Formats: sequence, structure tokens, C-alpha cells
Amino acid sequence: MPKKVSARPASPTSKPFWIGFDLGGTKMLACVLDENYQVLGTARKSTQGSQGAAKGIKRIVATIQEAIQTAGVDPANLKGIGIGCPGTVNSAKGILIHAPNLGWNKVSLGPTLSKTLGCPVIILNDVDAGTYGEYTLGAGRGSRSLLGVFPGTGLGAGFVYDGRIVQGRNVSCMELGNLWLPGTHLGSEKPGAVLLEDLTSRLGIASAASVECYRGKAPALELKTGAALKEMKSKALTTSYKAGEPGTVAVFDNSLHFLGMGIAMVVNLLGPDHITLGGGLVEEMPALYLKKLREHVAHYAMPEIFLGVKFSVAKLGGNAVAIGSVAWLRNQPS
Repeated sequence: MPKKVSARPASPTSKPFWIGFDLGGTKMLACVLDENYQVLGTARKSTQGSQGAAKGIKRIVATIQEAIQTAGVDPANLKGIGIGCPGTVNSAKGILIHAPNLGWNKVSLGPTLSKTLGCPVIILNDVDAGTYGEYTLGAGRGSRSLLGVFPGTGLGAGFVYDGRIVQGRNVSCMELGNLWLPGTHLGSEKPGAVLLEDLTSRLGIASAASVECYRGKAPALELKTGAALKEMKSKALTTSYKAGEPGTVAVFDNSLHFLGMGIAMVVNLLGPDHITLGGGLVEEMPALYLKKLREHVAHYAMPEIFLGVKFSVAKLGGNAVAIGSVAWLRNQPS
């Protein structure tokens, strides 16, 4: 009787894979993911959104093809693409409705890429994708409902309830940064009201800190950045805060207070059992954000709803959007 030959393990090039794509305002990132969400290869390009959507789509395709080549996988085994977009989307139809940081409007992104690359394509708001990634594979695993809050250049949020991203019928939602609050500043679009994003984002914090530099209340920050807004990255701002510069400390403390108020609104409306925090500022000062936001949310939320809410720092880092968008694609009913 002939000796039985054991089947050889499948070559990495013959295994199925997915592309997770993070379409950012300044850069785009393609991640090749295997069935266990391990990253096999990546590619990055600048977005150059001002050149228009048509050229942008060509750059997306080129970035995906480069990532596939880097990973050494067979393009024929591409099972699908998930894309996180910076703006409002119609996920069901694959339309990027409005991306202010790109200047793109009503772009049929999903269908166009699906036709070009010959596989299913799903698009999500980028923060929805990041929150879903944390829900399925990151800090929020095991939660029933997860609120993801990401203060970055703007302020983004996503909400997952019982495994489903909270969305409107035809458009993504959870635009926490676009809550209007009483108050104003000179750049406000609506006198007498101010966006929560303008009070809590890195851009908002940097703008206020720049003024404090001129007032002499953040000398180390001024020395580091020249009080130039574009130079005030997360690390420079948090270094100034940790040094106890009075201007920066006041700006951060006020910002965290307002962010706590905004999160408390979501807590009172939707009752998450877990809140995870991400973004550059949180990564630089995780202990501060966890402590202060827990205190401020507790102050403004209804005690019986807030009781037992868990806080955490996001775990997936720069790959959260790519992983979350693919996880959402793979978990859709077939």
C-alpha cells in the first residue's frame, strides 16, 4: 500500500487576503491582512486630495497594488477591500458624500473601486471603522456597546451596539465634534455658538496655546514651535503641559472639561458600557485623558446610566481603521 503523503501547508501566496485602507486627509495607507488580521504588507502615499477625486482614486488603486506587491501575495486571492474615509458616507451604496479635508463630494468610491479591482468594496467613516476595529479586536473586545472618541486634528466618534455600527439610514452619523454649544470665538461660523470640535481637537488646543505663547504663558512651547500653528503637534503641546506651563495647562484642562461634557451627552442618550479613547493627544498623555474624562463625564452624566462604564485607551494604533473596515466587511451577511 503506498505511503500516504501529507498535504503541504498552503503557500502564503495562495491564501486569501483582504485590503484595509485608511484614506486620510494627508496620507493614505493600504494594509494587506490575512484571515487572522495579521498585517502582511503595507503601502503609503500622500493623499493630495486637492487634485480631485479622479486622481485620488488612481492613487488609491496604485497604493493597493503596491501593498499587494510588498506582501508577496497573489492578487487573484484578494477577497475584498474595506476603506475608512474622513467624512460622511453612505455605506450601503459605497458613496463618499462629503470629505471636507479632501474637498471631495458625492464620490462613488465603492462601486468604482469594485469595478476596477474586481472584488467587493465597502466604505465607512474612518472613525466608525476605527471604533469597530477596537470593538472586535482591540480595547473594546467583549463589550456590548462601545463609544470610540478620537480627538485629533478634529474630533471624531463612533458607536458600536451589539456588533453593529450606529449609522443613519443613508449617511454615517455620530458626529460628536459637530455638536454646537453656547459660546463663541472669532472664527465661529455661528456667532453665539461654538463647535465642540473647536474646543477639544488638537487644532483647537493648538490655536489657543498659540495665543498663550504670545502672552508669555508658554515660553518653552514658543521656543519649540515659534508659536506657529502648523508646528504645534501633539508631542510639543503635551511636553508643554507636562512642564507645567500655565497657559498650556489651562487650555488642556478647559478642553478636557468640554470634552467630558460632550461625552456625557452620548452616555445619557445611548448608555455605552465602554468608552475607548484614541488619537495623538491621548497616545501622548493616556493617564491624563483617562483620569480627567472619567471625572468630567461622571459630573455631567446621569449617575445611574454612568455607573459601571469602563474607560480604556485604544490598542490598535495606526492600523485601527484598516483592521476595522475589513472586519466590518467580513462580518456582513453573505
